[in-house]
This record gives sequence, C-alpha cells and structure tokens, in this order.
Amino acid sequence: MKTLREAKIGETVKVVKLHGEGAVKRKIMDMGVTKGVEIFVRKVAPLGDPVEVTVRGYELSLRKADAEMIEVE
Repeated sequence: MKTLREAKIGETVKVVKLHGEGAVKRKIMDMGVTKGVEIFVRKVAPLGDPVEVTVRGYELSLRKADAEMIEVE
C-alpha cells in the first residue's frame, strides 16, 4: 500500500482508497480528492508538512496526516 505522502515530487498518482472516517474523510472528499481522481505532487515542504498537490485543475495543500490517509497507485 502506497500513500500520497510517499509519492515523489513531479509524480502523478491515482487515488485507490480513502482511509479514515467521519469528518476528516468528508473534508478530504469535499476538497475533490475522491476514488479514481489523479493527483499531481507539486511540492513537499522541507519537513514534509504540508504536501502541495494539483487536483482537478486546482492547487491544494494537505497536511502530512491527511496525505497518509490517501492510498494511491
């Protein structure tokens, strides 16, 4: 299992599954991160938090903890 946090800069990955539950999962889905969507990893901050990605044509910053909940391929 590979998570979004493990994806390299410049890599495009596809969401396989969202882990987590309740409000946190809902928040991630509301930001456009859903099963099957492609995510392009733009930047990762020096300490790994946050991760800057492009989803559905817009830029998004995700906390490290949220990025670990997103399973990708």
